[in-house]
Amino acid sequence: MTGRTLAGFSIRPYERRDLESLYEICLRTGDSGGDATHLHDDPQALGHLYAAPYAALEPGLAFVLEAPDGSVCGYILGALDTREFHERFVREWLPQVQGRVPDPQGDPESWTPTERIYHRLHHARLHAPARLDEYPSHLHIDLLPVAQGKGQGRRLMERLLGELRTRGSPGVHLGVGEKNVRAYGFYRRLGFAELERAPGSAFLGLKLEGERHRPE
Repeated sequence: MTGRTLAGFSIRPYERRDLESLYEICLRTGDSGGDATHLHDDPQALGHLYAAPYAALEPGLAFVLEAPDGSVCGYILGALDTREFHERFVREWLPQVQGRVPDPQGDPESWTPTERIYHRLHHARLHAPARLDEYPSHLHIDLLPVAQGKGQGRRLMERLLGELRTRGSPGVHLGVGEKNVRAYGFYRRLGFAELERAPGSAFLGLKLEGERHRPE
């Protein structure tokens, strides 16, 4: 359903016209949920990695949140099969981007935040929990401050999780930075369990087995 509910916010499927908004929201939430604009001299760097490839490669699992004024103020992006998505990311998405961003050289300790993202774009690796077979899907969700604390994140999650169930996914995972305490608590309240920890971050997972249905 795409009608405006809950104080005028609405969820709808991603459309091509939303791409610029995805880049902007990714940047404005890219510092552990806070605005990362001051950290990046390339405002599209984060979006090249965390947002745009999902819209390009798996648009059927991309949904945006519209504010009462019609602007896009949040999104949720998913991949049904993480391994397959990564293969397509490397084969289809990265060649489009690598020609536009340099591969940083020299001491990694001296790299800027943007250069660290550039390095990942040139040297992609699969970043996933060990129990990937149990939680093969993954997602990214980001909301601007205007939409936070109003139940919109839960609505977006319900929309995507319902779609993943419909497509037969047994489980979904996500990564959260250790500094993003608010997001960690949000996911745990939704039923996500911690799968494993890595330096500076953790993987959380949610089983999706059970009733298959489309969200209302």
